Amino acid sequence: MTAEGDQTTDPDHQAGAATTADSAPTRRGRVAAFFDLDKTVIAKSSTFVFSKPFFAQGLLNRKAVLESSYAHFLFLLSGADHDQMERMREHLTKMCAGWDVEQVKSIVAETLHELVDPLIYAEAADLIADHKIRGHDVVIVSASGEEMVGPIAEVLGASRTAATRMVVDDGKYTGEVEFYCYGEGKVEAIEKLAAAEGYDLSRCYAYSDSVTDLPMLSAVGHPTAVNPDRNLRREATARGWPILAFSNPVSLWARFQSPSSTTLAATAVVGLSAVLAGAISYRLLRRR
Repeated sequence: MTAEGDQTTDPDHQAGAATTADSAPTRRGRVAAFFDLDKTVIAKSSTFVFSKPFFAQGLLNRKAVLESSYAHFLFLLSGADHDQMERMREHLTKMCAGWDVEQVKSIVAETLHELVDPLIYAEAADLIADHKIRGHDVVIVSASGEEMVGPIAEVLGASRTAATRMVVDDGKYTGEVEFYCYGEGKVEAIEKLAAAEGYDLSRCYAYSDSVTDLPMLSAVGHPTAVNPDRNLRREATARGWPILAFSNPVSLWARFQSPSSTTLAATAVVGLSAVLAGAISYRLLRRR
């Protein structure tokens, strides 16, 4: 993990923290670290990752797979702006109309280890473990569907998730969106979690690669741009936010066999590091 630009050593006084020198003392709430998923924690689009098994199981046709591949190429090349995300939402909702929910969950569970494990950035796994050492909740916040985000978050040892929810009728997707976890929707989700869990957002952290997550990053005291697209890099630089570069996707299973110093510290301090949680989750999923 490499950092670009200046970073304040005291985390309670990082750029973006909403504090004043003469403010009255208030009760300090709990701390959470909110992580975007695609290109922040994993090296590819989580939706694209599962397109191959969805095709093999008859949920996608060849045209849909090619369209998904092209969209993923553009996503990796330049990130996604608002219009692209809206077009993707419309495309995905129409595409999944009529899919059986349990079949989708089964495909994700059966292929998660093979497809997602090698894509997780080692730097992100270390950062998640570090937050867990410090007693912070880890929350994965993604525009991808909750059926995909939930199992990935479990592998990562995350405490909670916020993801897109589709309308389901008689066990099948209707093609309508109940909640789109994107843009201001992510802020709505984390504010709801903060109210329920007692998080003090001025003390919380957020990580993302996309300028479309600017609302989420702006909602916390400690925002960080990870592998930022051009527009987010410009915003982060202007606002004095830290910028991190993650470039080393490594299997979590391999890391469990040869853990890093951060992982060892996490295991020693809390008894259950993010990597250990991921390994246990893998075993449970493989048994299913």
